[in-house]
Amino acid sequence: MNDDVLTQIIALRERGSTPKQIAKALGLRPAVVAPLIRQAAEAHQTGVDPAERTLLGCWISPGWSAGLGLDDVPEWAAADPIGATDPGTGGLAKILIARQERASRVTLCGYLVDVYCLGVKDTTGPHPMGSGSIDTYRHDFFQAFTAPALPAPLDLAQHLIHGAVAYARDLGFEPAANFTVTAPYLGTPTGPTPIRFGRDGKPFYISGPYDNPRAVIETLETTAGPGNYHYLTHLQ
Repeated sequence: MNDDVLTQIIALRERGSTPKQIAKALGLRPAVVAPLIRQAAEAHQTGVDPAERTLLGCWISPGWSAGLGLDDVPEWAAADPIGATDPGTGGLAKILIARQERASRVTLCGYLVDVYCLGVKDTTGPHPMGSGSIDTYRHDFFQAFTAPALPAPLDLAQHLIHGAVAYARDLGFEPAANFTVTAPYLGTPTGPTPIRFGRDGKPFYISGPYDNPRAVIETLETTAGPGNYHYLTHLQ
């Protein structure tokens, strides 16, 4: 089948035509059109910016909003009732994004974000898999939380992740090295972030098992200044 037919199929699919309508428009049998639609979709995705691929889902861990300044986006705060009622849930946010790869394949990327201080601490992916595996992967990704993951608009994920990276850089901390691999699937937000990072407006460092707490605090002493940050850690 020549490229002209595949181009026509792509155009018809983008206009919302069904396989039967495409078959009629091109004078082909429906049984012939189905595999051609899959072939056209794969050809169309080749070389496409990951951020331009169809978004299949975006989810965020419950409690992500606790302590953050969200006065300019009250709808985001209202979508996280746990964050509004339990201040102890804040500090770390996990975000999962699923994008269409081709007809029956998807790509998932996950992000672990310290929204109070360090920015992106880790990412996972891109993980290609069958579209039927999304629910299982999502369950495993958020299994540490007692409440279900929350569906989230993509712009919230973009502002939260990129905003946390910018906030952490101002404090002297770079994102995890693997962020460069997963960032293209996230895309970039439009305009400045409406989120005020840190806990109640100040950096708040909570040490993790793989951190160097002394180095983090020494950096905060230089960038934020004495008395302008808080921390919770056990120094060795």
